[in-house]
Amino acid sequence: YFSIGLGLLVYDVSSALICGRTSVTTSSRIVGGQNASAGRWPWQASLLRLGRHICGGSLINKEWVLSAAHCVHGLWFITQEGFNPNQVFRYVRLIIKHPNYNFTNENDIALLKLRSPVTFTDYIRPVCLAAHNSVFNSGTDSWITGWGNIMPLPSPKVLQEVEVPVIGNRQCNCLYGVGNITDNMICAGLLEGGKDSCQGDSGGPMVSRQSSVWVQSGIVSFGTGCARPETPRVFGRVSRYQEWISSFVCSDPPGFVQFTSAGADPDYSYSCPGLPPPPPTPSPSSSTNESTILSSATSPPRNVLLLCFLLLVPILALILYAMKHRLGSCIQRCIHLIRSDNNDIYSDTKVLYSK
Repeated sequence: YFSIGLGLLVYDVSSALICGRTSVTTSSRIVGGQNASAGRWPWQASLLRLGRHICGGSLINKEWVLSAAHCVHGLWFITQEGFNPNQVFRYVRLIIKHPNYNFTNENDIALLKLRSPVTFTDYIRPVCLAAHNSVFNSGTDSWITGWGNIMPLPSPKVLQEVEVPVIGNRQCNCLYGVGNITDNMICAGLLEGGKDSCQGDSGGPMVSRQSSVWVQSGIVSFGTGCARPETPRVFGRVSRYQEWISSFVCSDPPGFVQFTSAGADPDYSYSCPGLPPPPPTPSPSSSTNESTILSSATSPPRNVLLLCFLLLVPILALILYAMKHRLGSCIQRCIHLIRSDNNDIYSDTKVLYSK
C-alpha cells in the first residue's frame, strides 16, 4: 500500500482559488541546493511504501496528488528521515498511470487519489498547474524540491530546494541525442552542473513563479547521473496533460494557469547535427501574401461571373415583364373601384375573393 505524507489555520476554499500561493515569501539541500523553510512549498508530497520514502509528488487539490508513473511501478526504497509537525498522512485509494506510459520516459505521469481529503492550512496547499499552450522559454527561472539524495552526502532530514533555469527542448535534444526529448518533456539544469534533482526526487514538482502564483511546469522524470555537466534533468511537461488530468479530477478541479514567457526564446535558434530546423515564424508580409493568395484562390474566375450575368439577364427581363403586366392590371382595377359607388366596391370585392 502507498501512503502520502504532506506537510495550522484552516482554509475551506476551492483549490483553484488558493493554488500556488504560500504564506512564506523568503527561503531559510537535492544537489547544490538548500534547506527549505517550513510552508515554503506547501504542495510537496512524499510517496511512502511500508513507511519508506520512494518518490515525490505534488498536491493539486484536496484529494489528488500528481507524480511520475515510474514512481508507482517500481520498488525503489529510500528512507525518509526527520519529523515534521505540520505533516499529515493519507492512504491512497486509487492510482492512475497515463495509458500511454510503457516503462519508457514518455508520458511519465500518474495521479493518486487519497482515501480521504486533506484540509488546507498554511502548510498544506495545492499547486497551480501549467495550462495547455503555456510557454517556458529557455532560461525561465525554476525551482525543484524533494527529499532525494544530496551527493555525496546522505539523504537530508528536511525538504530540499534548488533553483535552476529551463533548458529549451532543442538544446536538450542535442545534449541527450536527437529524438530522445519529445514535446511532452521539459528540461532544466545548469550546463556546468552542480545543481540538480537526484534519486528519490522523481515525481516531485518543478515550479516557476508568475506574479504571486507558483505554477508547476514539470514532474521530475529522468536524467543521467546527478548534477553532471551538460546533462540537465528531464521532466514531464505538465501543460501537455491538462485534458487528461481534468478527465479524472472532476470535483474541486485544480487551478490551471496560462504561463507565458516574455521575449523571444533563445532556444529557437539552437541547432546541432541531425536536429530538424525550427518551424518558420510567420511574418506580417508573408501573412499578407498568404491572405492574397488565399483570396485569389477562393474567388471565382471572371469568365464564370460573366456567364452567370448573361444567363440572368433574360430571366430578369421576364420577371420585369410579368410584374409590369400585373401592375398595369391592378392599376386599372383600382381606378374602376374608385369610380364605383360603395355597393359596387363591396360587390366587386366579393367577386374577387370568390374567384
